[in-house]
Formats: sequence, C-alpha cells, structure tokens
Amino acid sequence: MLLNLIFIILGIAIVLWGADRLTEGSVAVAERMKIPQIVIGLTIVAMGTSMPEFCVSLISALKGTPDLAVGNVVGSNIFNTLLIVGAAATIAPMAILRSTVMKDIPFALVASVILMMMCFDGKIGRIDAVILTLLFITFMYMTLKGAKLEKQELEKENELAEKALEVVPKMSSTMSVVWIIVGLACLIGGSTLFVEGASKLATSLGVSEAVVGLTVVAGGTSLPELATSVVSARKGNSGIAIGNVLGSNVFNVLGILGVTGVICPMQLQGITITDLSMLVISMIMIWFFSFTKYVIQRWEGLILSATFVGYIAYLISNA
Repeated sequence: MLLNLIFIILGIAIVLWGADRLTEGSVAVAERMKIPQIVIGLTIVAMGTSMPEFCVSLISALKGTPDLAVGNVVGSNIFNTLLIVGAAATIAPMAILRSTVMKDIPFALVASVILMMMCFDGKIGRIDAVILTLLFITFMYMTLKGAKLEKQELEKENELAEKALEVVPKMSSTMSVVWIIVGLACLIGGSTLFVEGASKLATSLGVSEAVVGLTVVAGGTSLPELATSVVSARKGNSGIAIGNVLGSNVFNVLGILGVTGVICPMQLQGITITDLSMLVISMIMIWFFSFTKYVIQRWEGLILSATFVGYIAYLISNA
C-alpha cells in the first residue's frame, strides 16, 4: 500500500511538471508564429492546465480501468465547482465576469447534463464521444470568436494573459521542441505510474476504482487549479481565474471524455447516477449563486464547500 501511495505521489508530480514544460514549449512556439496572446491564453495555456486530467483519463481507459477515467473527470469537475470556487469565495467575496455567467457556466451545465444522459446505458460509446468532441469544438469556436465577451472584459483577459506569459521564459525553437517532447513524455510516463498506483490502491483498500477516481485521482489532478484560485482570491483577482477553472470543466467533459471515448469506448461500472447528479447539481448551485449581482458571497462559498465535504463523506461511507 505504501508503494502504491509513492507511485501516486510521484506520478502526479511528474504529470504536473510535464504539463508545465509542455505549456512553456507550446507557448514559445505559438509566440514565434505571431499568434495573439489572448488566443494563446484561451487555448494553449487553458488546455495545458487540463493536460493532467486528459493523460490520466486516457491512460486509465487504455489500461482497462474506465471508472478511473470517468471518475477523474466527474470528480475533478465537482472538486473545481464546489471546493475551489467555495474556498476562493470563502476567502474573499468573488466577482464573476458576465461572460462566465452567460457562457462558461451554462455550457458547463449543458455538458454535465449531456454526460449524465449518455451514461444512463452504462457506457460511453464512440458515437457519444464524437458528439462530445463536436460540442467541444463548438465551445472552442465560441471562445475564440469572443462573441459573448464585452470589450472591457476582453481587455481584462488580455491583460491577464500578458502577465501570465511574462513569466514564461523566452527560448529558442530547438528548446521549445525539446520541452514539448519532454513534457509529453513526462505526462505519459507520470500518468501511467499514477494510474497504476491508484488502481492497486483501490484493490488493497477494497474500494471501487470509481471511488478512488472521484477522490484521490480527481483531487490530485485538480491541485494546480486549487492553488492558483486561492492565491488569486487573496489578491482580489479571482473572477477571471474562476472563469478559467469553469472553462476547464467544459474541456474535461467534452474534450477529455470526447477524445478518450473516440480512442477507447468506455464501459462504466462504479460511476453512479448519484455522482453524475452531484456534478449537475454543483453547476446549478454555482450558476444560481452567480446571478446575485454577479458575486459569490462568503456564505455562499461556505455552502459550496460544505456540500463538497458532505459528498466526500457520502463516498467514503458507501465505499
């Protein structure tokens, strides 16, 4: 069991480091291609933060543990919506951008409902996965067009993207390619190690892979978002950061499960209607709270956090 925990910790550390290297290399290549910074921020950087979830879910499906794959995505989204937003709002009342309330949250809610409906038959087939992928392409098109963004908010996001990219070291074309290759290798190797450890941990504890995916795996892959959002909340810049977190929820469901399902259709066993319902309920809660003057108050953050604790307690008691 101790060895499995070491595999999990080492695996997630390698995955997170690899995701950073892949993002740095990709951003450097994009800048050399004269791609606008706002586009880089909304695509490459945003996807880079979701690469841990993607690689862990893909490797899980390929290794014959689909409950880990889907549990990772469902658990990560619940973690993002309830704990990350809840913790950030508890630290400081959180202003939500209008574009987040009008586009990101509804799209994430619709994606969650579609996923729940697809899972009624206990599987995510290739046709389901193709539909998810097409919806993801639609979301990316809407995001890049920026049709729903007000000019002031676009300027804010562009300013944030520029600040984020300032910390990315400038590098040569050769080093960019090297970092991309190293990053991908670390993501694949770390994910394999992580999934192996998580799968064996589930067996040794006598719990389902779904429970481990919804808790340990989901929490591990969502740590970067948690750290970033809490720091942003303390600095009073949580609105845009939370928009990115919710945007990653859409990427998780549509992009990750879409691509993973196309490559390897998944037969589900341990993911229950309760887990999928909690995913939908968490999105409805945050959407409802966001409509109150586009601010999530401290007491609302506490309710979100308490709901997350209650859900985890339910999982553990029924493991």
